[in-house]
Amino acid sequence: MNRHTILSFRMELLWWLITAVVVIGVLFPIYQCVLYYPFVVSNIIFIVVFINFTRYVFLLKHTFWAHHQLTKIIVGVLCFPLIFYLISEINYFKTYMDEVGLYAIFKPAVDNLTTAPDVTRYIRNEMLFFGIGAVIIACIMPFRLIMSVWRTHNKGTV
Repeated sequence: MNRHTILSFRMELLWWLITAVVVIGVLFPIYQCVLYYPFVVSNIIFIVVFINFTRYVFLLKHTFWAHHQLTKIIVGVLCFPLIFYLISEINYFKTYMDEVGLYAIFKPAVDNLTTAPDVTRYIRNEMLFFGIGAVIIACIMPFRLIMSVWRTHNKGTV
């Protein structure tokens, strides 16, 4: 492998580590107050899609798959079912908030009764922020990949 490819792999690994730190940082306050959190998987997917797709939209030329046309086409096509999945998870979260309420997931402890409104607001805001952000960036991603495929094919750039 040449030096550029090795640096691209290192940068990709660094960004995945940053994403993992953000996921842990976002979910840590929730797990301090909540016994069972039913939205762990969807929350992690929201954060990972939001951070990595945003990075790919703006820094695609610095990735190791910048010149792999087939990979870009596959990722672009897979964005459409991903968008529907993200929207359905946001809908499930909103339905759960309306029907059950987020207070049902708190540990039965006295100190949680005072922090419950703050943590509930935090959960709602971060889920909607990362969820809607992930949907928006997942809608933008196929257009960025189409533009990159066109540029690579016609101009040789990303």
